[in-house]
Amino acid sequence: MAPSQPLPQKENALFKRILKCYEQKQYKNGLKFAKQILTNPKFSDHGETLAMKGLTLNCLGRKEEAYEHVRRGLRNDLKSHICWHVYGLLQRSDKKYDEAIKCYRNALKWDRDNIQILRDLSLLQIQMRDLEGYRDTRYQLFMLRPTQRASWIGYAMAYHLLKEFDVAVKILEEFRKTQQKHGFDYEHSELLLYQNMVLCESGHLTDALSHVERYEDQICDKVAILEAKADVSVQLNKLCEASKLYRELIHRNPENWAYCKGLEKSLATDLSDERLQLYLELQEKYPRSQTLRRLPLNFVTGDQFRTLVDKYIQNALHKGVPPLFVDLRPLYSDPVKVEIIQDLVLGYVDYLQTDGCFTKNRDYCEKEPATALLWTYFYLAQHFDHQGNYGKALHYINLAIDHTPTLIELFVVKGRIYKHAGDIQEAVKCLDEAQALDTADRYINSKCAKYMLRANMVLEAEEMCSKFTREGVSATENLNEMQCMWFQSECALAYQRLEKFGDALKKCYEIDRHFTEIIEDQFDFHTYCMRRMTLRAYVGLLRLEDVLRNHPFFFKAARCAIEVYLRLHDKPLRASETLSETNTENMDPRELKKLRNKQRKAKRKAELEKEKQTAAAEKREQHNRSRQQQDGEQDGPKEEELIPDKLARVDDPLDLTVKFLKPLQMLAAERLDTHLLAFEIFLRKGKLLMMLQSLKRAIAVDRNHPSVHSCLIRFYKAVSEAKDVHEAIAAVLAKEMEKVYESKDALELNSEFLAANQTSLPHLIQVAKMLYLLDPSQQALAIQLATNLSDQLQGVNLRVCVSALNALENGDLGPSCETHIEAYKTRCHELFPYTVAFKPANCSNSTAGTTPSSPSPQPIHGETNHLDGLSTPPWSAPSSIRSGGEEQC
Repeated sequence: MAPSQPLPQKENALFKRILKCYEQKQYKNGLKFAKQILTNPKFSDHGETLAMKGLTLNCLGRKEEAYEHVRRGLRNDLKSHICWHVYGLLQRSDKKYDEAIKCYRNALKWDRDNIQILRDLSLLQIQMRDLEGYRDTRYQLFMLRPTQRASWIGYAMAYHLLKEFDVAVKILEEFRKTQQKHGFDYEHSELLLYQNMVLCESGHLTDALSHVERYEDQICDKVAILEAKADVSVQLNKLCEASKLYRELIHRNPENWAYCKGLEKSLATDLSDERLQLYLELQEKYPRSQTLRRLPLNFVTGDQFRTLVDKYIQNALHKGVPPLFVDLRPLYSDPVKVEIIQDLVLGYVDYLQTDGCFTKNRDYCEKEPATALLWTYFYLAQHFDHQGNYGKALHYINLAIDHTPTLIELFVVKGRIYKHAGDIQEAVKCLDEAQALDTADRYINSKCAKYMLRANMVLEAEEMCSKFTREGVSATENLNEMQCMWFQSECALAYQRLEKFGDALKKCYEIDRHFTEIIEDQFDFHTYCMRRMTLRAYVGLLRLEDVLRNHPFFFKAARCAIEVYLRLHDKPLRASETLSETNTENMDPRELKKLRNKQRKAKRKAELEKEKQTAAAEKREQHNRSRQQQDGEQDGPKEEELIPDKLARVDDPLDLTVKFLKPLQMLAAERLDTHLLAFEIFLRKGKLLMMLQSLKRAIAVDRNHPSVHSCLIRFYKAVSEAKDVHEAIAAVLAKEMEKVYESKDALELNSEFLAANQTSLPHLIQVAKMLYLLDPSQQALAIQLATNLSDQLQGVNLRVCVSALNALENGDLGPSCETHIEAYKTRCHELFPYTVAFKPANCSNSTAGTTPSSPSPQPIHGETNHLDGLSTPPWSAPSSIRSGGEEQC
């Protein structure tokens, strides 16, 4: 198409040189040529030249000038596809993809067959998952360039992503017919495997099997061939062929669990004896395979299990396999197997101590190495820790340390035992000792830092991590650059416990930005994967990015941010209150003097650190500018600086929770915590229908969960107390509540729930809270229910007892509970003697790492099988929200 403002021959030649300089990244030369055109009075307002000058300035980092020139050029020539295309490129560089798509569409109005604009548009459409638009754009490219491979592949993939498999298969088949294989052709092989993948997803399994058999000699990935044939054969019930294929795969890799499971499925062996016989045959053929010895332990029982697990554990202890307990931990869901394992390993200790063998028949066996006893102690410590018997766990880990005091793993396990037992300060000491034994071990360093964060020792954790971060940059900044999300999530939780809400929110937003960056980084792979024909991996990448925010790191950050915003809504920060404010009114003068000195030193240190960071930032900025001038790469729009105090002082905290809640509702709907968080938000907003929606979703996940019961009672109370409810809303509420409550009021529902769950302590605690909420005169009964520690109760563990203590301290069971609190602590201290939260006030305890503003010297947070912190701060959402199990180590 001819330009709307044509240039004479001389100026047109200069304009072409501008385009060439842009493509070759010779930006300064491009600006010189643009200046030659624009200094001519006849062409000072030439739109396309102004647009190209703006694009060149953008590549040099002069963004404001760039936008000014491009917009001016566009105003002077609205019918130029170049101006619209350039404006779209600028919007794309600022991550404004929707605006860029509009610009590209306007450019295509004036040059509908421009290949480059169509390609750029298709990239943005797949990035934004506008699949129908992507299909139309790829069709245009296909019609314009039918001989190019990318045209065929892109068009077929558009239909594949739209789940129109038959059309995708036809396009791929037609394209395959045009291809000629020459020798070892990996790209052609990937095309065939991708075609087979589409056939499988379409449900045409017979065609998929015949396809892979027909082109087997042209596919380079032989393992992928066997896996595809075996999987399809099982689905087609061709079990004999499938068993042969899985045996061949096991021959290639006898440690692959999936192959063994596939072989079981192909042989249709449901009886444990037949399955055991199968594995015994395979063990004879592959005697060095550990997997073939481990898998039978999952399904055998009784004496067979005793025999096999005895042999398996002895072999591992003889070799000295540290992760033996981790390997066997899935078996601990069966109490009978746990008892057998415990009986065997305790027997090993006795025999090893007396005879040096695993069995009493010392005349018929060789003596075990000295390390066998060490690893047996090591296993038993982890075993009793998992069982919650922390006294015995510490006994055996101390025996192991006495045996070999230089083994790092022993101190790590000892620290984990203390953490699970509720003494995080002692756990930190153990991990600090472990990292001191090997300061070059990054894993131990990271583990020690994590424990420090659990103990609210944020500065100490940063200093620990600084041993492995880049010099000249603060550890926090470097870890943020490396997207070290485990550190940032633990930091956020530590700041939350310390009530430094601005810092906690800053970490949560940093994690959210990491996920945004990961999603934007896929932009570079759209053309690369199409060019390199890594099509299966590319489809996997797209599907992963679609559910990326379902990752546990994002869930943890989102939950923390929502809880902080709920706290800021319930108890906003005062105008004069600072985030690091310390109560000094009742402090001793000497302590106050020490505190002031400490604050001055910390301030000086912070100032020095800030100066270093500023110098490093300036140096890095200069480096980035010089790099951009060399290669023209732009880092995108500069993100707003996250200032803790500004984040914590917002007008409406509840509105900001939506940013974190929506991804959870879309991608983590199967998690109960998602709906409990939503309920807490809408309860405070007073949105009854949204509360009802969240409640029904929570009921669908787990109706009998204690926290769901709490929401049921509070929702009933909220509806009863609501005023001026619209008639339509009232009608919907009445209809839906009839289904949920079955004509029962809150007190009846609470009594019924108590009767159905009177042997479960977690349920009793929630019943007690709701009882006091509905009828404060029943405070005595509520306290009695919540503090019941009868032997007949289930769920009497450390996490639940700490939640009961929090309920007493936070006023959930009424005021004036001091006597009950001390009595409850005394009883719990007998059950959990190592837990700091239950230790008497006169009991000496290390409080390193806590600050005067810390709500408790017992930093308990997160959900684990043991304690890994489950204490809910008084301001947060109910403990119901912390009901999952995230990690055990």
